[in-house]
Amino acid sequence: MKKLTKFPYSHVLVLGLAKSGTAAAKLLIQNDIHVRVNDMKTEETDDIVKELTTMGAEVVVGSHPLSVLEHIELIVKNPGIPYENPVLEEAAKRGIPIITEIELAGNLVENSIIGITGSNGKTTTTMLTTEMLNKSEQPARMAGNIGTVATEVAQTLGSDEKMVLELSSFQLMGIQSFKPKIAVLLNVFEAHLDYHKTFANYKEAKCNIFKNQTSEDYLVYNAEEPTVVEAVTDAKATIVPFSVKRPLENGVWVDEESIYFKDEKIMDKKDIVLVGEHNLENILASIGAAKLSGATNEGIYQVLTTFSGVRHRLQFVEKMNNRVFYNDSKATNILATQKALRSFKQPTIWLAGGLDRGNGFDDLLPYLEHVKAVVLFGQTKEKLKKLAEMAGIKTIEMVEDVEKAVTKAYQLSKPDDVILLSPACASWDQYRTFEERGDMFIQTVHTLV
Repeated sequence: MKKLTKFPYSHVLVLGLAKSGTAAAKLLIQNDIHVRVNDMKTEETDDIVKELTTMGAEVVVGSHPLSVLEHIELIVKNPGIPYENPVLEEAAKRGIPIITEIELAGNLVENSIIGITGSNGKTTTTMLTTEMLNKSEQPARMAGNIGTVATEVAQTLGSDEKMVLELSSFQLMGIQSFKPKIAVLLNVFEAHLDYHKTFANYKEAKCNIFKNQTSEDYLVYNAEEPTVVEAVTDAKATIVPFSVKRPLENGVWVDEESIYFKDEKIMDKKDIVLVGEHNLENILASIGAAKLSGATNEGIYQVLTTFSGVRHRLQFVEKMNNRVFYNDSKATNILATQKALRSFKQPTIWLAGGLDRGNGFDDLLPYLEHVKAVVLFGQTKEKLKKLAEMAGIKTIEMVEDVEKAVTKAYQLSKPDDVILLSPACASWDQYRTFEERGDMFIQTVHTLV
């Protein structure tokens, strides 16, 4: 097992359990550090409390008393816990450092990390980069915000393996010395302002991904995003831009026919399975990170001619009787649905609706040019009906749920149509998660005859 190095703390509070907190607590205990765990929702009778107590941790559950800060030198917090938490506010007053679990992972395997962040596209880029490396016989494993705890992967990472981390702003806000060997910054749009309070705070958190890098490290960034371009002017790393619009002497770029890394042709654009300009950006970013890590053109080609998308993120589902079905249930906001709609030029039947958060949908109007029909469900269907009427869409159907929406869309479709689920809304009015909603879409598509 790998040991923490240059770790000057002997008394640590792990605030919040879940997967990352549990892994952090176990790692710290195994490194002979006194660990106190505090979690609001866990109960004393839970198995994890018994396990951590047996390992030697002091566990406080059910509330967040300020007494948990006694003798504490460092806090490892769950990324989702806001900094307004009373324990964290008091810790800040006392000058106690507050980090997230990825800081510990970085301590274990600093020179093997590819870190990927952005408001959109993180998961796709992380998966593509990992696959490109593995297909090139450059072993790599995914972790981080993608669902696998970084410290767990870091402890078992082989000496020849890379760790590809999907990193959220919540995770990046809590770093001290963490730095990836290769950082990727895809884009920065307004998001999570309920947590970060201001766009400036959110942007600063995202840019933490490269703040500790040196000239021996690399920063792959989107040369067509003004916020990103402005941000990287402070970077000390060797910069590698990517662009979907113009040639780049020292970066990754694309013309009408091919994709290039610097002056080297990688592959023909027509052979790529994944649709959408936003995914083309993700592809270029992945190629940059993968090539810098030793990926081959053959490995990259193999991935891009077979990878059809992350589940629930503009995911190709089926081609049936010359109709093509795409599941974009992860599109829980207007920006994501804009990206989905502009990915297609052929006639589209759009399935949308869900939880009403009080917002309007007028910003979708410019993206409805190719939409021939809409099938609407959920709390927002009346608002979306008005949007469709404003767009001059003649065929507007209202149904109860996604299952009925698929059936109705198929009835309305003709050969060469796209049938697209991209709800522009959260799922919680009818489904527990966007995954459940997307799975219902997929299941129903597969029952069509």
